[in-house]
Amino acid sequence: MKIYSGWVVVAAGGLLGCGSAGAVFSLAVFLQPLADDTGWSRTGVSTAMTIVFLAMGLASFGWGALSDRFGPRPVVLGGALLLGLGLLLASRARSLLEFQLLYGLAVGGSAGAIFIPTISTVTGWFEKNRSLAVSLVSAGMGMAPMTVSPIASWLIGLYDWRTAQAIIAVACWVVLVPVALLVTRPPATIDPRERATTTSGEPADGESRAGAPEDLSVGDALRSPQFIVLSLTYFCCCATHSGPIFHTVSYAVACGLPLMAAVSIYSVEGLGGLLGRVVFGLAGDRFGAKRVLVLGLLAQALGAGAYFFVRELAGFYAVAAVFGLIYGGIMPLYAVIARGYFPMRIMGTVLGASTVFSSLGMSLGPVVGGWIFDATGGYAWLYIASFGIGIGAFAIAMLFPPYPPRSAAPQPA
Repeated sequence: MKIYSGWVVVAAGGLLGCGSAGAVFSLAVFLQPLADDTGWSRTGVSTAMTIVFLAMGLASFGWGALSDRFGPRPVVLGGALLLGLGLLLASRARSLLEFQLLYGLAVGGSAGAIFIPTISTVTGWFEKNRSLAVSLVSAGMGMAPMTVSPIASWLIGLYDWRTAQAIIAVACWVVLVPVALLVTRPPATIDPRERATTTSGEPADGESRAGAPEDLSVGDALRSPQFIVLSLTYFCCCATHSGPIFHTVSYAVACGLPLMAAVSIYSVEGLGGLLGRVVFGLAGDRFGAKRVLVLGLLAQALGAGAYFFVRELAGFYAVAAVFGLIYGGIMPLYAVIARGYFPMRIMGTVLGASTVFSSLGMSLGPVVGGWIFDATGGYAWLYIASFGIGIGAFAIAMLFPPYPPRSAAPQPA
């Protein structure tokens, strides 16, 4: 049976997500060896990751608009090339400021060129299986801790951190550039096999019917209550898990665990995230993305706070598996919800604009966590703060408006 082309795009997006996210987040593995070798503070090195998220957010808005206009393929291809270049140049940095700017701006800016165009493109290929398709693309990102992070740790054991990072840069070019050519525009009409219908052949009720009309302007979309609630929820959600994601390896080492054991916790968290993307994707298609997101945000807050109580490897594994399952599962749902509010014609721009907020949230965790460690000698307050912000994300998500009918547009705020 002929494979629907949308699933080819999903597979390509998953591999791109794995490679790019793995390269970006490998800095968590490099953090201690890099700081020990250079004498740079954890706060200083972590600031590079903060710049990554800020650059990724701001660049995503531009990359998303370019993908709407010229198609996703040239944008994703350019991002793959720039990602490898940024990593290679950062591996040669001789000062903290040079490393922060090279890693933060080049690596962060290139990541936005891969994530947003790929996700927004996949939302246009599917209707019936939209949540699952987006979640599978995101599952590629969830594979990063189980693939790139252990490889980075292994390379650091064989070479110095500079050589290890340079090898990862070349690997990005070899793997990601050819795969980027498979990311193509969605068709004007969704294949009947992927259109949500009832047994009578009519469009299914609920979220698959939702969507703003094609003439909705970008300005009206970005001023709408729907976009405001989406973006604020996205910000708080990412602020909740960014610190625990980035600093868990260092936290485990501070608790007395060997580096390889600590990295394995990161991998368990990634495995949980991989499963969560599939489970939450299926649940989003069945019960509605908004309902699943709201419940997931509450669970995420509890999971972030649970790190406060663990000190041993078994406890880290248990919390990492559950926390990874939750945050990994809820992240793809934002694109699905956005597609319910806004037309495909401007999805790249809308998702890029919302990513500005999510990246601001992600930027808080690395630098705040590093500052907390330098100031207190531990990470306890990081997990307490993450729990509080997570509760805030849950409360904001309760304000999501109903989906508009196809004949109505989101109203400007």
